[in-house]
Amino acid sequence: MILGFKGVGFEVVPAEDGESLARELAALARTPDVGVVLVTESVAAEAPEALAHFREMSSAILTTIPTHKGTQHRSFNEMRKAIEYSIGVDMLGKE
Repeated sequence: MILGFKGVGFEVVPAEDGESLARELAALARTPDVGVVLVTESVAAEAPEALAHFREMSSAILTTIPTHKGTQHRSFNEMRKAIEYSIGVDMLGKE
């Protein structure tokens, strides 16, 4: 699944579980030239605090992507909450 991203120029940093994700995100947060971080929904669900910490420490965009097993709509829900928090209105509607 990650080979497609590697093929278009992304640097791929594999993380198989929540612990390795937390470790890799901490390292990426200290790297100023990181602009976009994509994390699969299944691994992101194992370490939500690591994602929150990364977002506090880095200006890079971090989003979750579905796996071959389907989607849990985590990114959409996070975006909806952020918009609602920012403007006080749920512009995207409930699920």
